[in-house]
Amino acid sequence: MRDRYLPHPLMSLTLLIVWLLLVNSVSLGHVLLGALFGLLIPVFTNPFWPERPHLARLLLIVQFIFHLLMDIVIANLQVARTILSPKPSIQPDFVAYPLVLRNEFAITILASVIALTPGTVAAALSDDRKLILIHALDVPDPQKLIATLKSRYEAPLLEILPE
Repeated sequence: MRDRYLPHPLMSLTLLIVWLLLVNSVSLGHVLLGALFGLLIPVFTNPFWPERPHLARLLLIVQFIFHLLMDIVIANLQVARTILSPKPSIQPDFVAYPLVLRNEFAITILASVIALTPGTVAAALSDDRKLILIHALDVPDPQKLIATLKSRYEAPLLEILPE
């Protein structure tokens, strides 16, 4: 019964909060309108959602997010240093990253993480879902990039989102 009227409670709460932040008001009318959006949007979009992921290891999720945020800060500083240096020496390259992940949601998260980190972007996913083509701003050693992505992101995702 709850799944029918409240299929995604966290999304409902998030929509309410985002609505209140967008209108910059917590008046009764805006709270009610945000709550209405938070209830109706998930109900109408529920048929388009894939099956819910089964998350495991909450502590690992927190650690994963912390590592990601730290990597984003460090990558921002590295990209800024590269761009601002008088004679930037960069080696841009495309790297074919072999995937171990098979869960489509996990692959989406990995591709998003790669795109969020400055200096890298997930350019394409192969049709068989076994390779991600990554473009990186500075790749002196493609194998080192692959090993770093596997250990920092793919391995934890394998544990967080079991197949």
